[in-house]
Amino acid sequence: MNRLQQPVATLAGIGAQTARRFEKLGIRVIQDLLFHLPARYEDRTRLTPIGSLAAGMTAMIAGKVEFADVLPRGRKSLIVRIADDTGFISLKFFHYSASQLHAFAPGALVSCYGEVRYGYAGLEMTHPDYRIVADTDGFSLETRLTPVYPLTEGLGQTVIRKAVKQALALCEYDARLLTDWIPEPLLHELRFPTLQEALQTLHTPGEPAASAALQNGSHPALKRLAFEELLSHYLSLRSAKSKIQSCRAPVLAGDPAAADRFVRRLPFPLTGAQRRVITEIADSCRKIQPMMRLVQGDVGSGKTVVAAYAALLAVSSGYQAAVMAPTELLAEQHYRNFSAWFSHFDIQVVLLTGQTKGRQRQEILEALKSGTAPIAVGTHALFQDGVEFDRLGLCIIDEQHRFGVHQRLALREKGRQSSIRPHQLVMTATPIPRTLAMLQYSDLDISVIDELPPGRKPIVTSVIPADRRHEVIARINGWVAQKKQAYWVCTLIEESEALQCEAAEKTAEMLTEALSGVRIALIHGRMKAAEKDVAMQAFKQHQIDLLVATTVIEVGVDVPNAGLMIIENPERLGLSQLHQLRGRVGRGDSDSYCLLMYQPPLSEMARRRLGILRDSNDGFVIAEKDLELRGPGEVLGTRQTGAVHFKIADLARDADLLDNIQQIGERFFNEVPDAVQPLCDRWLGASIHYAEV
Repeated sequence: MNRLQQPVATLAGIGAQTARRFEKLGIRVIQDLLFHLPARYEDRTRLTPIGSLAAGMTAMIAGKVEFADVLPRGRKSLIVRIADDTGFISLKFFHYSASQLHAFAPGALVSCYGEVRYGYAGLEMTHPDYRIVADTDGFSLETRLTPVYPLTEGLGQTVIRKAVKQALALCEYDARLLTDWIPEPLLHELRFPTLQEALQTLHTPGEPAASAALQNGSHPALKRLAFEELLSHYLSLRSAKSKIQSCRAPVLAGDPAAADRFVRRLPFPLTGAQRRVITEIADSCRKIQPMMRLVQGDVGSGKTVVAAYAALLAVSSGYQAAVMAPTELLAEQHYRNFSAWFSHFDIQVVLLTGQTKGRQRQEILEALKSGTAPIAVGTHALFQDGVEFDRLGLCIIDEQHRFGVHQRLALREKGRQSSIRPHQLVMTATPIPRTLAMLQYSDLDISVIDELPPGRKPIVTSVIPADRRHEVIARINGWVAQKKQAYWVCTLIEESEALQCEAAEKTAEMLTEALSGVRIALIHGRMKAAEKDVAMQAFKQHQIDLLVATTVIEVGVDVPNAGLMIIENPERLGLSQLHQLRGRVGRGDSDSYCLLMYQPPLSEMARRRLGILRDSNDGFVIAEKDLELRGPGEVLGTRQTGAVHFKIADLARDADLLDNIQQIGERFFNEVPDAVQPLCDRWLGASIHYAEV
């Protein structure tokens, strides 16, 4: 067995408990240590004269102890004053022992490293790393930058540095242990170091001059690893695409007469972009390879009707279609839309959510299994055990970034019949920047609905502080007097749904008191589906003027008469989520307004983000800016949603590397196909088989 693939516990100084702590950092085998890079570096290679220190600096200093004393006032602390020929500084310790106090004897020589701050008696360092040396001959500086690694509880820098040092020594002793899968001519062309050189540099950088390049990510050693990681993500998805294309899918030729009747009976005309995307879907569904298509469209661009057209293709070809939505609210809305659009066809549409119970659920399950229900709309309940389809030909997944990969895979498996796979249509109203799409979705064909229905007016967005709440409440009164409706969205930074709901309830009470003539309803995630439905229906039918809600209304709710939205604490949400929320208004032909009511003071980042939203209604522009400001993990959603997560690469920082990824990836398939799987295994490990979702 390759020594690098052995557990970290086989290294000296690592017992079972330490190995468990390493596992929390994703470090299981010795090779994982090599790719666990320092978060930053400390420069302990040179001494800084004490007299030239300034607050905010982090430095290595040395001096003689002038005195050491315990300060009894406030929180007890040990204060040690040291000085060199240029000046003095205090060292402060809140945690100390009697032996420490004894060691800091006047005249003792101390070297220490830490951050300089202002204290009561001038400059000080709090809990610096220090050593007491016998004399100046015993004092030595580091010859290289000192790596500082990301840690977990119970694991210190010393332990992790020793473990990494052992892993690097193994590679030096036997260069064959760590295969460099990027061919030498390509490394030369890209001006990258070998893998071993890159890892050696990143863990033990030699010259202090490299510090800035390492910190800002421009160092060739870091670029080389980021490139390899990005390439492996591309290769894994591209491999998955090849694997899927070797499977067969049902040919969904559809019935042209039924499709024509469907379009003619719609209560609105299709846009040019919708027609173009429908054609792209129809072309893919006629092929015997499974379609894997992502439809991107801004809020309100009309993705649902495109999905309904695709479902009709499946049904009129003798197959079933399943439509999966992330929330019951959205699933119910899709169900109502599909039912209305297919009301003049002999097509049964069923709704299956977690709330579907007892006899009703049993009847739906039987209808799906026998094939008498051709279209199923639902939440994750669609892929639970016990749900069987007769002939599933098409899976449609709405707001796909809200689902985990396991869930999407499970739905596809429902339709698997020997080597036959259903076609898959994935939709999102969160526009995905080009750089992310290339890595997250290089296994998918991408269609874009880049046109809004005619007559849509841009939403006027304003950013105002919360101390103007009374003006906003007065504005609602005037708005409602014009027979119009409004949303008031409560957001909380806490993940706790209970706290969010409580905040919404208190806000609804406050507004009911302040707006005596206004009909107010409340909707939040802890209400039963039936209660939410009653409130939503009342709002749709204008029996309610103001709907107070949590972010549960983020996707899919459509009330054309609601043209005013107030979002509290918008600084706590991502740009794309705010854009989604704002998209609940602007659905009628009147002017619409969105008020972002923030809690001052705003950070510079929050100010920039809210400014972007105020100045743009274009979801694609907003998504690009969101990526620049927050990075890919945040833009694509939380960890459990199956978004791309990188160990080393940073899409905002390494965007320049992406231009070549696709082209070089294709070269790998043609010139070094044997390197594809090992590269994917190195960077993606166990997660790789989910890439085919």
